[in-house]
Order: sequence, then C-alpha cells, then structure tokens
Amino acid sequence: MSYVPSTPAERQQMLRALGLRDFRELYRDVPEEMLLDRELDLPKGQSELEVSRRMTQMAEKNTRFTTILRGAGAYDHYIPALVKSIPAKEEFLTAYTPYQAEMSQGVLQSIFEYQTMICELTGMDVSNASVYDGATAAAEAAAMCRDRKRRVTLISGAAHPDVINTVRTYCFGSGDELRIVPVKDGKTDPEALKAMLGPEVASFYVQQPNFFGLFEDARALGEAVHAAGALYVMGVNPIALGLMKTPRDFGADVAVGEGQPLGLPLGFGGPYLGFMATTQKNMRKLPGRIVGETVDSKGERCYVLSLQAREQHIRREKASSNICSNEALCALTAAVYLSVMGPQGLRQAAEQSMAKAHYLQKALCAIDGVELVYPGAFFHEFVTTLPRQEEVLAALEQAGILGGLPVEGGVLWCATEKQSRTELDKAVAIVKEVLAQ
Repeated sequence: MSYVPSTPAERQQMLRALGLRDFRELYRDVPEEMLLDRELDLPKGQSELEVSRRMTQMAEKNTRFTTILRGAGAYDHYIPALVKSIPAKEEFLTAYTPYQAEMSQGVLQSIFEYQTMICELTGMDVSNASVYDGATAAAEAAAMCRDRKRRVTLISGAAHPDVINTVRTYCFGSGDELRIVPVKDGKTDPEALKAMLGPEVASFYVQQPNFFGLFEDARALGEAVHAAGALYVMGVNPIALGLMKTPRDFGADVAVGEGQPLGLPLGFGGPYLGFMATTQKNMRKLPGRIVGETVDSKGERCYVLSLQAREQHIRREKASSNICSNEALCALTAAVYLSVMGPQGLRQAAEQSMAKAHYLQKALCAIDGVELVYPGAFFHEFVTTLPRQEEVLAALEQAGILGGLPVEGGVLWCATEKQSRTELDKAVAIVKEVLAQ
C-alpha cells in the first residue's frame, strides 16, 4: 500500500514543468560525494492494518498508572469531555500554525477569547497568543525585560529546574547574565535577593507556588525588586489562580506559566503551551501576536491582528523573539477548558487539589520516618523525607501508582482533584507496609 499522494504520471508532469529529467537533478547543487546512490536500509512498507497492529503492540509496552501522585510541572487533572471534543472538530484540528490568521475570523476569535481569559486569570492588561511552554514563556519574559543598561536576570533557586535551564540557555545565546537567588527553607531568601539587586539587574523571576509547592512571600519580593528599579516576573500555576491572588495583585509586571493544567493531557511531555501576560506599559515588548476586537465596514464586530511587535517577519534581524508558532490548538483547548469550568469550577478544582494534597501530607507524615521537609503553606505539592526511597516507589509502581518525584532531601509529592480518598489511602498503606518490613 503506497502512502505517496501523487501518481507516477503526476510526478513526471511536475518534473517536465520544472525542466528536469529526473528527481536527481533536483540535487545537482549538492556535491556528488554527499549523494546516496544506494538503497536505504529501511523496512518495507506495510498496510494500514499492519501498521495499526504494530502501533498497538508498541503502545501496550507503556505503563499506564491508575493513580498519579507526581507533578513537578506536569499535572494530572480531570479533563471534561467537551474539552476533548471541541478542539477535535475538523474546523480546528490542524498541526499547521495559522500564520495568515487574519484570513479566518474563527481563528482570530478563538485567540481573542483565549487572551481575554488569560488576562482575567492573571489580572493583567494584555496577553499574547501563547508560546511553546511555561519554561519558554519565562525565558521570553526575561528577554523582554532586558535593555541596553540592564543585562542581568535574577531567578529564584526555588523555581522549576527546567525553567532555570531554559532561561540560562536564552541568556547564553544573547550574551546576558543569569544569577540564581539562593533558597532558604524551600523558599526564595529575601535578604539574598535584596543583596543581589543592583543597577545592572533587569528583572527577577519567582514561581508561585514554587517548585517545592510552597507559597512565596510574593508581595514583599516584588516590592524589593521595584525598589531597585527592576521588573518583576511571576510564574504561576493556572489552577492555583482559582484560589490565590493574581500576579497583578502581587505587583508583577509580567505573568507567565505552563498552561498544561488547563485541559491538556499528560502526553509524554507535550504539546503544552506557555501563557504570557503583561501590563499596558510593557505591551510592545511582548513577543508573539495580539488579537484585537473592532468593527468592520458594516459596523459589525470582527477581529484583527492588532500587534506583532517582536515577530521575525515584522522586525527581521531586530526581532528578539524566537517564536515561530503560537500553538493555536493548545491555546484553544485551554480556552475551552476555562469556558467549561468557569470561575466556580476552576475554584473547586483548586480547592480539591489543595485539600487532597494536605490530606496526603498528613497521612504520610504519620508514618515513622516520613517528615515534611519544608514547613509552610503549600498548594498541592510538598516534599517529605522517605526512607528506603527506591523500594517504596517501586512498590507503588507495582500497584499501578506513580509515586512522588525524588528530589534533593526527599520526595516531591502531588495530589489533584482527580485522586480519590480511597486511592490516597491505598498509596499511604503501601508506603507504611514497605517501611514496616
């Protein structure tokens, strides 16, 4: 069964139109020694049925956990059926980026709705059409805050390691400097931050809640940053925003985060989306696109691409953004999730996640040898000590439970609204049984 969409006759017709005798002439500018004149060692083509069976066999090798107690940036939340079905409609489902989005009012409206919801969620004035993921959003935020005089970015050591590494990579590429603010008791050390702030610092990034699940003293940190003349960037968990104050309330200049919890499943690391929002003052520094609402010649509502200040095709070599796609389908999924959940549903998801995490923490810490590493207010993640760590996590895995993530000092656990009390009790019982042996 052939998967080549064109017939031999059509291919010959295309060659004649190009004035070529065969396909090899397409590569006449390539040195001869680089061309392969041999057959590639590739398996023979298979029928659709054979491929389907083969893919099913491969998929069966994956471990499917019934209970997930691990977060660390990718979270197992419940996704309503509508969130899966609406983006799957053929009008939306495409792997191609809508580069010419102005040709489709539907695409523009979906981006506009997404941006509006992100602004409502973060308290900011303007949002772009999303970026690749949360780590990229943090790196882009750091880039938009730098100028000729201020070339140093500060980032909390309690931020997600992937975020720190991504920001470091961006700084390396632009020749800027990244400095890590030390951590004290699982949170950003405020005194260390104040000592590191200076006239060369462009911005400071803090995660709320941070990588260890703790709530930072975000307002005090922001006041210190602004006092030094730098910009304040907050990375936030969108589900936690159902309970906590917005980044704008904490005085943030830029709000970013990973949008995966907003209706995107755990899919081997992607595709995810990063959201970015900022104040009116910083709007022209924002990467990507901004869709606006206006009226057409008939006075009817319509949507347009209002701003693309940092896109490559607008400023070419002066563009500082490396965003080639706005991942519109992921952004649409997040918008559908927020629409289906509504403010009350989002708050319930946040409340249940927080309540179940605290229940799990108390139950685990009632076991001899298991203690909370970082005391303090936390959302739905926390770190505990765990004796015989490998044995415990292996026993949980055997029972279909993905345990917490091993980190320095212990294990980072997570709970969301999706886990039942029965599932949590089962996990605790397994930990207790292993440690009692």
